[in-house]
Amino acid sequence: MGSERIEKRKRQMSIAQEPPRAARGQHAGGNRGSNACCFCWCCCCSCSCLTVRNQEEQRPRRASHEPRIGLPTCEKSATPTLEEVSAWAQSFDKLMITPAGRDTFREFLRTEFSEENMLFWMACEELKTEANKNMIEEKARIIYEDYISILSPKEVSLDSGVREVINRNMLEPSPDIFDDAQLQIYTLMHRDSYPRFMNSTLYKDLLQSLSEKSI
Repeated sequence: MGSERIEKRKRQMSIAQEPPRAARGQHAGGNRGSNACCFCWCCCCSCSCLTVRNQEEQRPRRASHEPRIGLPTCEKSATPTLEEVSAWAQSFDKLMITPAGRDTFREFLRTEFSEENMLFWMACEELKTEANKNMIEEKARIIYEDYISILSPKEVSLDSGVREVINRNMLEPSPDIFDDAQLQIYTLMHRDSYPRFMNSTLYKDLLQSLSEKSI
């Protein structure tokens, strides 16, 4: 709402053919000082917050950030074999170690509205393969904004201690900055989602279909 009010005020000032800075100074009750409030009394308390938020919003919108699918949002995998699908029932690790297993499990998570857990885990794996310092910082920021920020609709569930460590390390991110968070989400998927996946119609139908084909 704050940004929409600001844009509306800017358009009004443009129509009046007044320079934006002058208009802002005039609107602050005649105080033209550089520290005057920007637009109106109801926005005073959010001026500094808007500045910080605008700076953060500008970062992922650079040209290099446009292909956000550079972080794995989709994983191509071959059709799994009967032996492979049967092995998924042995352990969560055997499910997660194969592309087909991750893809099938992610499909199940989507039905439970928790797909962001797998997407976050995959993005962390992708970050660990990056060696370029600038790309590490860029990808870490994207992951933070997509899955760690409390403003994100895809925020994953992390405890406050892990979140605080990430916030401190974001000043100089490394490829393993999200290791603790990734382990926490992996454990969550293992204990919470994996048992339901094994009992789901998605898994049982896939297993049955492959069994029939093998016969």
